[in-house]
Amino acid sequence: MTTTTLFRFADAAMADGKQRIIDLPLPRADFGASLAQALRTRQSVREYDSRPLPLQAVAEVLWCAFGVNRPASGDRTAPSWRHAIEAELYLATTEGVWRYDAPTHRLVPQLARDIRAETGGQDFVGIAPVEVIMVASDAKLMAAAGGSAPTEADKLRAASVDAGFIGQNIYLYCAAAGLASVFRGSVDRPKVARLLGLPAGHMVTFAHTVGYPKK
Repeated sequence: MTTTTLFRFADAAMADGKQRIIDLPLPRADFGASLAQALRTRQSVREYDSRPLPLQAVAEVLWCAFGVNRPASGDRTAPSWRHAIEAELYLATTEGVWRYDAPTHRLVPQLARDIRAETGGQDFVGIAPVEVIMVASDAKLMAAAGGSAPTEADKLRAASVDAGFIGQNIYLYCAAAGLASVFRGSVDRPKVARLLGLPAGHMVTFAHTVGYPKK
């Protein structure tokens, strides 16, 4: 996948110097490699090229991560605890941060600032073109629990497991599409939550770096 054959994400991200809503292209029917090949080549990469991702790749990363794969029901590509669907994905790029609205498959402006380097302590987080930040909604976890009133530890456990499902989907897509990625637990969660301006009851869980491997 190259930026010469598809629009770059940056080409769609800004208008008159301001962030705009981005209607994402639909995922292709075939990402390239088979599931068996993707499983054989899946790996964590910590050295990245700074080249931007095409808009098609951004769309497919997010759809594979936690997109709607059954429009009639609104169900997703990854499972969630008690069908809470509590995970929300934020895309951090050089142009700023967007929230992925899965039902409409579009990106909604969140923050007109590049915070990639602030999402972790590793050098590569400020170099790779994309950081997918995972956030869990406490209200959705509570609603899924019904009257059982889960503890904070229970909610964190459920949100972490669900983030793991999402992360594996990203890994497999990247392996199939020839991209590099790494699931990251080293995130300053309170700081990132403040930067994103998250409302009360939303907790940052993990982040996932995506880009081209450094040659």
